[in-house]
Amino acid sequence: MYDFNEWVSSIGIVYFILAIIIAYFLGNISPATLISKAANIDIRKKGSGNPGTTNVLRVMGPKAAALTLVIDILKGVVAVLIGRYIGGETLAVICGLAVFIGHIWPIIYKFKGGKGIATGFGALLALNYVFALICLAIAAIGFVASKRASVGSLLSALSIPILANYFMPNYIGLLTVMTVIIFIKHRSNIKRLIKGEEPKVSFKKKEETNES
Repeated sequence: MYDFNEWVSSIGIVYFILAIIIAYFLGNISPATLISKAANIDIRKKGSGNPGTTNVLRVMGPKAAALTLVIDILKGVVAVLIGRYIGGETLAVICGLAVFIGHIWPIIYKFKGGKGIATGFGALLALNYVFALICLAIAAIGFVASKRASVGSLLSALSIPILANYFMPNYIGLLTVMTVIIFIKHRSNIKRLIKGEEPKVSFKKKEETNES
């Protein structure tokens, strides 16, 4: 039977805690905020106010958005690799969740971060790339069908525990936490979807919308 306490003791409690702290603060790095500041723009006061890829795309254009996306994904990848190196697969999953939480609730930005989609994808990519790519495909289908980023994000998030049951059954509980958090962060989007008021994504002009 799996003994969590024995596992923690085997890698050392200090290393266990250190890995999680590093992962969390990796998540605190906000490329959207840093890139926009370099251009004398505060992305948190423009567009939707969300420091994420879609808002950067609308406010600053595709190059800045692409850089934001890549860095956010890499944060998730690096955090998982650190966890795996220090304590194996269990710590890798925990660090993936920690970097995801660090992105959404960053202490250095007064716990006001993004919605975690790109960073969560990066974590899943490092944990199991097939799992991650299926989630990406589901998100893409949802987005293309609805023209709403939130729909793609929510459908992908909903698929996480289902896919985890097949690809990573030992960690379905931890990965389900990610789904719950994504739904919490998208509660305003969900309300607008129910009311039929959620705007479609447009790349032709800036919009004051709350993206995923």
